[in-house]
Amino acid sequence: MTVLVNQGRRPGLWARLTELWRYRELVRNLVLRDLKARYKNSVLGFVWSLLNPLLMMLVFTVVFTVMLPTNIDRFPVFILCGILPWNWFSGSVGGAVHTIVGNATLIKKVYFPREALPLSLILSNAVNFLLALTVLFPLMLAFHTPLTPWLLFLPALILIQAIFTLGVALILSTVNVFFRDTAVIMEVILQAWFFLTPVVYDMKVLPEHKLIAGYDIEVRRLAYILNPMGSLIANYRDILYWGLPPGLDFLLRTAVTSLIVLFLGYLLFSHFAPQFGEEV
Repeated sequence: MTVLVNQGRRPGLWARLTELWRYRELVRNLVLRDLKARYKNSVLGFVWSLLNPLLMMLVFTVVFTVMLPTNIDRFPVFILCGILPWNWFSGSVGGAVHTIVGNATLIKKVYFPREALPLSLILSNAVNFLLALTVLFPLMLAFHTPLTPWLLFLPALILIQAIFTLGVALILSTVNVFFRDTAVIMEVILQAWFFLTPVVYDMKVLPEHKLIAGYDIEVRRLAYILNPMGSLIANYRDILYWGLPPGLDFLLRTAVTSLIVLFLGYLLFSHFAPQFGEEV
């Protein structure tokens, strides 16, 4: 199907969203393509979605309970509550960098909303995340972690993370079209981001205040505000590990931040999308 686009006038935001909705079947097919390619010629197939976080959990458990003991109770549950959302985020962001450049042939030959490419990657990684959650809940029961009504907030957390991740993905996929060093730089940034995010430690171990260059810095508060993934993982732990309600103030702030990131990312992406065919 050939779609004619008015080259003299770029469609507005609502028109682009409406068009993306019309191409929802394409997004679904791209998600399926990504999932099939990921497990092609693999003996265990989608089981790797379960084994990968379990193996990482095992390694971190040995390190932080045997080699460098911590006082965190039920550490396997604690660490898995951080690993699963982080794997979804890092896998999506790391892969999104290549979504436009890596599909250059498709972009040059066929018209479709270009945002379908990073969106489909986020959704395919979300499928892996949801599959991996099936490992977490039995582990929670095995370690006598209570399942509380606060689990009803889990879909809201997943949605906020998806919004934030998509915004970051749109920005990075656009920048990489014009600056191919983006992928290399992001490898370093993601490693640093991992340690700045409470994946293997509790945010509460950070000092509330720290005197730096004569200024009293609210370290813990800034760690929440400046790092949406830190706030999200802390909230995942609240409802899954601690059985507590999420911090609604931080959750609301993270939701607003995520929407802003998505809006800015979509503006950047839609502005440069007409140039993708020439640049790739």
